Amino acid sequence: MSDSISHQPGSRSERGRVIAVMPAYNAASTLERTVADIPAGSVDEIVLVDDCSSDNTVEVARQLGLTVIQHERNTGYGGNQKTCYRYAMEAGADYVVMIHPDYQYDSRVIPVAVELIRLGICDVILGSRIRTRAETLEGGMPLYKYIANRFLTIIENIALGQNLGDFHSGFRAYSRAVLEKVPFEKNSDDFVFDSQFLAQSVRFGFKISDIPVPVRYFEEASSINFKRSAQYGLLTLNVMLQYWLHRLGIWKSELFKEKQPQLID
Repeated sequence: MSDSISHQPGSRSERGRVIAVMPAYNAASTLERTVADIPAGSVDEIVLVDDCSSDNTVEVARQLGLTVIQHERNTGYGGNQKTCYRYAMEAGADYVVMIHPDYQYDSRVIPVAVELIRLGICDVILGSRIRTRAETLEGGMPLYKYIANRFLTIIENIALGQNLGDFHSGFRAYSRAVLEKVPFEKNSDDFVFDSQFLAQSVRFGFKISDIPVPVRYFEEASSINFKRSAQYGLLTLNVMLQYWLHRLGIWKSELFKEKQPQLID
């Protein structure tokens, strides 16, 4: 990792404070490579939230100089992200980039994603893994995951009125305004957190887009099995149903109600 990368609490770039957050579970073997790819000067702080890893993820993160938060119990993927975003907001982030520390997604695109948000072109940026079918499959995505991804993405684009290439990316960037308004604390602690967050972002009128992000599939890269993938798919479809029931006024969901302003003593 380049010594010129600033990732210490309190530092701030001229264009706004950028915090990269990494929800981590057993990422010791890939963390250093993920961090090394982050362009120098593109982030002001890197935060790793460890969800009770059984390897030495925490030790590696501290050696790299990252801000480390350790959960006392495993909270799940969604629960981990909640901690990531709470910390980023409290630390004064203007832009938050979430990237999996498993070296699956290419960290070099971070400044591109942040700049699109800074310019006001988008409020949420996703990293799309799918430019062509051949490239995706040759890159190692299992066929069943590719088919499931295409099916769910088509359904979600129709349901939410979007035109995204990949709704299920582990690379995401948000403006502070999104995290201030989206009631993500009400979301699931499991993987469907991501689907809920995007549906909420649409509900509250934020602009969502994506950029191509090269990905790598290999043994150490995190992935959920077929059974968990099927459960995730069904839960995602349920989120789309909730979105429309709420929008039509048939059934009001807490997921799509704005955050209540907090009173300060």
